[in-house]
Amino acid sequence: MTGRSRTDVDWLAGQLGWRCRDEALLATALTHRSAGGKHNERLEFLGDAVLSFLVAELLYREFPEASEGELSRYRASLVSGESLAEIADGLGFSERLKLGVGELRSGGFRRPSTLADALEAVLGAIYLDGGLEAARGVLEPLYRGRLAGLKTTPLPKDAKTRLQEYLQDRALPLPHYTVESITGEPHEQTFTVRCAIDGDARTAEGSGSSRRRAEQMAAAALFDEFNAREPAQ
Repeated sequence: MTGRSRTDVDWLAGQLGWRCRDEALLATALTHRSAGGKHNERLEFLGDAVLSFLVAELLYREFPEASEGELSRYRASLVSGESLAEIADGLGFSERLKLGVGELRSGGFRRPSTLADALEAVLGAIYLDGGLEAARGVLEPLYRGRLAGLKTTPLPKDAKTRLQEYLQDRALPLPHYTVESITGEPHEQTFTVRCAIDGDARTAEGSGSSRRRAEQMAAAALFDEFNAREPAQ
């Protein structure tokens, strides 16, 4: 890991155009829990909500003719762990992360989930430091190219979207997702999520390296379960 000649504040200003006033807050956003002490999980939680809102707002503005289902699908693509990790990697997050010795040795600073979490945490820090307008000013340039791609290339529907649309078409309740277990070492966890629908006995579980991925797997399994019981046309 390199790039430590500049402070985190200088680095953030150079990469994202925002000069954080609270250096300690930014340091926390860049600290993985493996490093011990104050880490970025709470900021990640906040940043996830800020990100989801701002991306939804951006899509609502940029795609005035898109349906609710299309907007949901676009948002899922833009806030996916893979998308966030790509953005964080391109910004050089791996050079600024603070991790424990074991996590460093295992290459944790290159792990997509760690990079994605750190980007969300930094967005949470920017929101606390400068408000929603500051977070919006940072986020929109990051997604400019990805928005252009959405306008030219249709996205396939993910499992959660397919399940939701299937249930809406039949006036059934929307699904809810519950984390059943989290196993494994902190740097290599497996999430198991249950997908269920109020008033229906059918449920399905899915597992993955992140909560989002496990939810997708559970949704796919439940969608298959419903389709298997559909009467032949």
